[in-house]
Amino acid sequence: MNVNFSVPLKVIIDEFSLETVYLPADPADIMISSADVNRPGLQLSGFYDYYDEKRIQIIGKNEDSFVTGLGEQLCNERLDCFFAHKPAAVIVTRGLDLADKCVCFAERYGVPLLRTADSTSSFSASLISLLSVKLAPRITRHGVLVEVYGEGLLMLGESGVGKSETAIELIKRGHRLIADDAVEIRRVSNRTLVGSSPENIRHFIELRGIGIINARRIFGVGAVKLTEKIDMVINLEPWEAGKVYDRMGLEGESTDILGLSVPSVTIPVKPGRNLAVIIEVAAMNNRQKKMGYNAAKDLLKRLGMDDGNDDTPPNDSDWYI
Repeated sequence: MNVNFSVPLKVIIDEFSLETVYLPADPADIMISSADVNRPGLQLSGFYDYYDEKRIQIIGKNEDSFVTGLGEQLCNERLDCFFAHKPAAVIVTRGLDLADKCVCFAERYGVPLLRTADSTSSFSASLISLLSVKLAPRITRHGVLVEVYGEGLLMLGESGVGKSETAIELIKRGHRLIADDAVEIRRVSNRTLVGSSPENIRHFIELRGIGIINARRIFGVGAVKLTEKIDMVINLEPWEAGKVYDRMGLEGESTDILGLSVPSVTIPVKPGRNLAVIIEVAAMNNRQKKMGYNAAKDLLKRLGMDDGNDDTPPNDSDWYI
């Protein structure tokens, strides 16, 4: 089921310290629902086909120069028509005086009018980046998200399998916790998933037999992080005697999350196995694979069992972490 998310205009105003030239209502009650933005050059010339009024409209130096060069009467007509379409909000960049000229039209049609001193391109890029995160499709998964050697690892498994205990051991080994128990995952682009913790349980970990601890308080701010890209999924499951587990790693597994395929491994858990060390190795191995080196393929090549299509570099010293 598709869910449409929205973000209050106040969040955008506060994030970029925008000047509020005119607001028809409390910005906390004005919701923005489109992650796309638009520069209304075509609209100011009178072309409104495919126009999306849900998008924030950004007026820069080009639009200002064009519309003011039309003459006062035609300029007013074009601006009146533009605001009559009631865009979600209009932001004038570079501190242009055009915002003052637009106040009467914004008031007439109840359109939020804002201004920033930033350049148009840099502001547009920053705004799109913010909206992509705030309005991204998202799900919440039961698991633990940690950063190990720069890799975002999402540990999944049944309750009691040892996810939180492993996270504590990883923290003590110098890695960082992002989320425990509930991981909010957002698809911020067609290639990237970003995980975070719900604010009300951020930095807290449940350890059976001890209770709730605050990782930030105990281990310091260097042991936690607010968000992290998800590079790999690690499925922890109780060891099953007789079950065949992957011993080579030639055929990479993957897990589908929000329509994106994420590399994954399944690690069996039993007494005596040092999960923290195993997960560290999994993180480093995943980095090597992303750089083009696969140890299993390299071994088969050395044994003369490769298919001739391997691109393993001839010198192992070229690949290191």
